[in-house]
Amino acid sequence: VQLQASGGGLEQAGGSLRLSCAASGRHLSSSVISWFRQAPGKQRDFVGAIRWGRGSTYYADSVKGRFTISRDNAKNTVYLQMTSLKPEDTAVYYCARGGTLAYAPAGYKYWGQGTLVTVSS
Repeated sequence: VQLQASGGGLEQAGGSLRLSCAASGRHLSSSVISWFRQAPGKQRDFVGAIRWGRGSTYYADSVKGRFTISRDNAKNTVYLQMTSLKPEDTAVYYCARGGTLAYAPAGYKYWGQGTLVTVSS
């Protein structure tokens, strides 16, 4: 199982970015792909998740209405579309794969390498 996160960068407040998480490995259709983020000196927090098979999505209250998670079955890729970005969204964003939905990092065995998102005010 491998996860490759990409798409981070520098954006102004109010702008948009799209992160990608390319997944490989077996049984993707029965997996959950989640996004977490970790700001400097802070814990790693749940951002959102998608059940690959059903396409059901879940979001943290802090990003609900601004972030959207989707998946492309043909590309085995999950996207995190981020809009109306705020400086407090600045963090390293990680994608993770698990068999069930979990809101804590400990619930995931497989992680991508992280991609840095910086939002300037």
